[in-house]
Amino acid sequence: MTEKVQRHYDEMAEVYDRRYDRGQGRSYHEHISEQVMDWLPPGGRLLDIGCGTGLFVERYCERGGKAVGLDLSPKMIERARDRCASAEWTVGTGDSLPFRDDIFDAASSLLAFSYFRDPDRMLAEAIRVLRPGGRLTLCTLGRNFFTAGLPAIHTLGELAHVRQVGMGSFGERYYSERQMTELFARAGFADVRVRRCSFAHLNLAPPVYRLARKVEPIVERRLPYLAYNLVASGKKPHDGR
Repeated sequence: MTEKVQRHYDEMAEVYDRRYDRGQGRSYHEHISEQVMDWLPPGGRLLDIGCGTGLFVERYCERGGKAVGLDLSPKMIERARDRCASAEWTVGTGDSLPFRDDIFDAASSLLAFSYFRDPDRMLAEAIRVLRPGGRLTLCTLGRNFFTAGLPAIHTLGELAHVRQVGMGSFGERYYSERQMTELFARAGFADVRVRRCSFAHLNLAPPVYRLARKVEPIVERRLPYLAYNLVASGKKPHDGR
């Protein structure tokens, strides 16, 4: 499955930024980026797992931080290097990080966690490379009635040869708040936080998207079960666990 995901994103590298760095896609990505940024320590050394073309790394560096971006797609990494020359870039997978223990102040992952077949291993690797007191924050699709039909849609899209980022049968997993809390706690993270975000989806028609963006803060605050992404965060304890 990892090879299938890699092939897909190698093929999508040249169109990825058209989806997430233009128009509604940029607005959507900026929103989830801010949700993740809110729970990360500023100005430290960041590892971004599943960095894609480097959109989040670029934002983190613009705010005074230093960053390393890791992605399983060599083509994505090529695009990321062109985007942000001040960052470091590495081809690899989040469940086998090519780094020493205790070297990052923060770690992030946007829209990649659902692909991991062994989420416990990914989280164990993330906590290993964080310094004591460092924090991992990720954003991933959560489980609710909006996302329940996505596996079928993605499978049909693959059969119809739809050329779109993320369109394929990859065995993605969508988690509840409770499941994410348990995963982080089992990996040894402390101060675990989980919240829902995102009501406006970039695929909506422009008038509908603009309306959804206006009511999004209300949905996230008062009707979170309608929000389809999860933001989860945890801190590596100072006891080194």
